[in-house]
Formats: sequence, C-alpha cells, structure tokens
Amino acid sequence: MPFNVWVLVAAQALAMCTAPFIVFIGSIQGRLLAPAPEYATLPVGLVVVGTVLAIKPATWLMERLGRKRVMLLGALMGMLAACLGAIASWQGLFTLLCLAALVGGSGLAVVHQYRFAAMESVPDSLAGSAAARVLLGGLIAAWLGPEIASLGSGAEARYPFLNSWIGLAGVQFGALVILGAGYRARGERVRETHAGGGRPLREILANPLIWAAISAAAIGYAVMSFIMTATPLSMTEMAGHDLDDAKRVIQLHIMAMYLPSLISGWLTRVVGIPLMMAAGLLAYLGCVVLAASGVSFHHYLSALLLLGVGWNFLFVGGTTLLPHGYTDAERFRVQGLNDILVFGSQATAALSAGVILSWLGWSALVMIAVPFLVVHGVLMVLWLTRGDAVARKPL
Repeated sequence: MPFNVWVLVAAQALAMCTAPFIVFIGSIQGRLLAPAPEYATLPVGLVVVGTVLAIKPATWLMERLGRKRVMLLGALMGMLAACLGAIASWQGLFTLLCLAALVGGSGLAVVHQYRFAAMESVPDSLAGSAAARVLLGGLIAAWLGPEIASLGSGAEARYPFLNSWIGLAGVQFGALVILGAGYRARGERVRETHAGGGRPLREILANPLIWAAISAAAIGYAVMSFIMTATPLSMTEMAGHDLDDAKRVIQLHIMAMYLPSLISGWLTRVVGIPLMMAAGLLAYLGCVVLAASGVSFHHYLSALLLLGVGWNFLFVGGTTLLPHGYTDAERFRVQGLNDILVFGSQATAALSAGVILSWLGWSALVMIAVPFLVVHGVLMVLWLTRGDAVARKPL
C-alpha cells in the first residue's frame, strides 16, 4: 500500500477517538451537568447531528481546497471540541458540553472522508483494500477513546473529566501532526478538477449501481446502529444480564466490525463485490434469527458478532462500489450525498432504537430490520440485471 494509506490509518486511529470518547462519557457527564435527567444523553446524540450537518460543507471545501487542507481543518475541529469540553468541565456548563459534542461531530465528518482519500491514492484494483485498511484505524480508536476518557478523571473529581478532555486534545493534535507531516496530495492518483464538473446529479442517480452502493452502506449502518444501540438496554433491563455481560458483548461486536477489514478488501478482488454484499446480507439475516430466538448471553453474543461482520462486508462493499458510478469530476458531490444518507440513516436508527424497544420489545425490534435488508437485496438485483455497462469505471 502507498504511504498515504498508512498515514490515513494512523490519523484515523487518533482522529476517530472523538466518537467512542463522547459515547463513553457523554451521557455520564451530561447527567452531572444537565438541568434535567432527560437531557443527559443529548451530547451523545449531538455528535451524530454534527456529523450529518458538516458532511456537505466538508466535501464542498475538499472540492475547492483539496483533501489535505480540509483534513487538517477536521483535526483542528477535533482539538477545538476537546478544548470546549475541557472548559465545560471546568465551568460546569452543560450548553458548552453540547457545543463540544456538536463541534466534535463536525470534525468526524471529515474523518469519514479518509476512506475515499485512501481509495484515490491507489489503483482501482486496490481501492477496496485501501478503504478496509483505513477502517482498521477505527478498531484502535474504539479502544483508545474510552481509555483516554477514563484517564485521571471521573465523576468524583473536583472538575469531572477535565483531564479526559485535555487528553483528547492531545490525541487530536497527534492526528494533525501525522496528516501535516505525512500526507502527500501529490500521492493522490485522481487529478483535481474544477468545481461543478460532470453530469447533473439527477443523471448520476439514475444509475442503479449508485443506489446499490449507497444502500449497502446506509442500510448496513442503520441496521447495525439500530440493533447495537438497543442491545445493552435489552440485555440489562429486559433479559436480566449484568452490565459486564453487556459490555463484553458490545466490545466483541466492535471487534467483529473492524477485524474483517484485514481480509474484506482482498475479498472484494477475489470473490467480487456482489458476493461480498450477499455474504453481508446473510450475516445480517443470521443475526436477526439468533436475536429473535432467545435472550441468553450466547444468543446476544452470536447475533452481535454476525451483526459486526455483516456491517463490515456491506460498508466496505458499498464504499468500494461507489466510485464505479461516477467520474473524477463528480466524486465530491456523490461522496457527500452518500455520507449524508449513510450517517443520516444511522442517526435516525440510533435515536429511534430506545423508543421502539420500549414499545415493541427486543424480538420485534430485530425483525424490523428485515424489510430494509430486502430493500437492499432488490436494489442489488436492479444493479446486477443492468450489467456492467452502467459503470463509469471497470469493476
């Protein structure tokens, strides 16, 4: 792999820490600072909101300023979010904590573009492997973020979590240095084009390949987030498992999400994107069957492991397929639309999971995923029956 890809893996491992960091302590600190208990989880939700709102501006800026400058800006946004969180901890201000989460989510919108930058630094045949390598950085961030959050600060401290936010600022600074010193814009194989080039978006979206790619990532992310978000509450409040069991299931689920990245890029070349997506759908269906058939620890664990593997296959497959549906001049518009739909779907799923679980219960919740998986299957069939003639680049 070219040096740019490894730079992006290292930067992702640090810059992505904002997400698990805030997920881990956001509701805890929110409970300490919020004016009412029902607002405690607001900082966690605002991270996703910030990401969705910033995706379009981030891709717009990348089209005009280049990827590297905007990636550096994203790292600065992460540092700013950490500084705001530190001040919120020092002053005990809930509104500032919410602002920190919103700004942190905006920085993450840039981090999510790393995978496209990696794909544009390698030949088309290695694009899937490059995207998968960058996702491996998320595995490190999933472990490192909570570790930083727990460093030397807690709810019993004079300024709860102040040191944690300062530690996050240091990690974001590390990402800034890695990108500034290591990433080379000249290493991108895609030549910069003038803004506004290419076909109208309506014409681009008439291609079923584009919708197959978007649905793989969007439905894959939404279903994963929907089930994962409900799992801890279902295990502890409804099935009687203790918190350690729920934590173990979520930790192993996250590992199952990212570890397949060691081979998923290779699979896109060996077995092809359609078969890999089909394997992702089968893993999701297996997750639904296992989750609906029982509430033992092993039912939850097996279901969430399949959920993680299915997410990886669909997300990597969709990310790898997407560039085959647009030209170089169209890439930023299509990539921006893709991520708005992906992370907008994730936000909707995550925010609705708790309500649906309380209304319908665990078994009904997981069955809701089935129609969405069918939708993606139908979109795949429409793409494949049109043949490769609709691809802008060879598959």
